[in-house]
Amino acid sequence: MNSSIHPTAMIGDGAEIHPEAIIGPYCVVDSHVRIGAGTELFSHVVISGRTTIGKNNRIFPFACIGHEPQDLKYNGEPSEVVIGDGNTIRENVTINPGTEGGGMLTRMGSGNLLMAYSHVAHDCKLGDEVIMANAATLAGHVEIADGAIVGGLSAIHQFIRIGRYSMIGGMSGIVKDVPPFCLTAGGYRPGLAGLNLIGLRRHGISSGTIKKLKKLYSILLQGTGKLDQRLQESAEVAEDDPYAVELAEFVRTAKRGLTIHRRDAA
Repeated sequence: MNSSIHPTAMIGDGAEIHPEAIIGPYCVVDSHVRIGAGTELFSHVVISGRTTIGKNNRIFPFACIGHEPQDLKYNGEPSEVVIGDGNTIRENVTINPGTEGGGMLTRMGSGNLLMAYSHVAHDCKLGDEVIMANAATLAGHVEIADGAIVGGLSAIHQFIRIGRYSMIGGMSGIVKDVPPFCLTAGGYRPGLAGLNLIGLRRHGISSGTIKKLKKLYSILLQGTGKLDQRLQESAEVAEDDPYAVELAEFVRTAKRGLTIHRRDAA
């Protein structure tokens, strides 16, 4: 047995574990699992199903990844979980595989932080550098773009999109798409509270781009009138700025409706 695997760990026949991975005490790794170099399972971690985990991930006690999804339509299809590199997955996190109705895949990129008790349901897609705070919960088919932050005890409805560099306050119930670059006030009545200015500056977004995003926010997410007219007006503001174009395109393609500015957000 590989010296990086603790003698109390249970490893299924056929599991592919890189020699530089570390499997701690009382972990369970099933037969179809693949684990990359430098990834560490601290103790009491369960990795099940057809799960692929990349390099240099840190997975803390009692996390459970790859067990069958909590979907009554699931019928044992060989769906997967694929996790990238350099993620931190804290205690009691659960990540479920995909389903036939959702593309058979739950995918998470690299550099993400999933804090204790957070949950990623079937067929979700997470980008890179996403943060889910304690007990944040994703229903099925949720998409979260790079750099977004979901506050603690928040629940995201199925099929919702969370845009890039957005931030959702704690204890939010999100039932409509959250546009990129925006701040969502948490609590019983979540709604947008402006741009995520701190996040934008941390990611090196220029003051000129932020000025355009503020204008687009006013037009698209605070404005009144027909959406087609507001989108036409926003195109003139956005010009060829990729961030401004991204915000306008997200609004244009929203299918579940948009989280908009909360009038009492101030």
